[in-house]
Amino acid sequence: MAAEPVLVIHGGAGVVKSDLTPEREKAVRSGLERALRAGYARLKAGKPAVDAVEAAVRVLEDDPDFNAARGAVFTHDGQNELDAAIMDGATLKAGAVAGVRHVRNPVELARAVMDHSPHVFLIGDGAEAFAKEQGITLVEASYFRTDRRWRQLQEALEKDRLKQAKEADTHHGTVGAVALDRDGHLAAATSTGGLTDKLWGRVGDSPLIGAGTYANGGCAMSGTGWGEYYIRTVAAHEICMRVTMMHQPLAEAADEVINHEIPKLGGDGGAILVDGAGNIAMPFNTDGMYRGWVGRDGVAHVAILKGE
Repeated sequence: MAAEPVLVIHGGAGVVKSDLTPEREKAVRSGLERALRAGYARLKAGKPAVDAVEAAVRVLEDDPDFNAARGAVFTHDGQNELDAAIMDGATLKAGAVAGVRHVRNPVELARAVMDHSPHVFLIGDGAEAFAKEQGITLVEASYFRTDRRWRQLQEALEKDRLKQAKEADTHHGTVGAVALDRDGHLAAATSTGGLTDKLWGRVGDSPLIGAGTYANGGCAMSGTGWGEYYIRTVAAHEICMRVTMMHQPLAEAADEVINHEIPKLGGDGGAILVDGAGNIAMPFNTDGMYRGWVGRDGVAHVAILKGE
């Protein structure tokens, strides 16, 4: 018997309620709805979960309201550096890229790494050389520049100058998707522009398999938050091992890691998850998390703040 497909997406945790203007809220909700439609259409057509998560993330990468690709934040040096990963839970195949600067859709390149290379993780110039070989769309660096993100960098640089910067100011901003398809297979994908004002070629958890992105036969997760803490706890793998090996309920496992283990170390953020039975979890410990989902009932939902 075919499973009822499920799709969950996120556009980042760390939402600050006071910063959410009516115009921005409308734009974000519209973007989440478009991503849901794109991904869920693949699932309803009988496509595999990995196709659905790639399709959903591509829509969010093309939307300047989210910190991935088109809307990526700037590094300290005024560059946009993009990271992404994708994983097929049915096969444990995965692909990831980091530090690319000209790839229009990093999740597409991560998928190509998974499907068409013997490797899992490519970075920088090598990843872009592979993108050219695969015929993946490359763009000028100016494509990623938005006035909003540039202003955020200038504000961060001024805080640097005045020695007022706090690590916690700039650590949120990611997009991702997890899905269950009709065959009962799971997949996860995540994409990010990283941190505003980040230094030294920093790479966070999003492209690291097992940290910010993971899927196996019984669980899939995409994380969003302070990446260093997701790396240190190997958060996505930790939760999925609790679910598949310890048979802990999905929501309980996710809550323990996202809302207890990570904050205990000093981090915060959120995650989206789905298990093999189609159960969904969306824990977060910030004011809000841009998120959307279509559960087994086939009804689409979009939410931003707590309590929605």
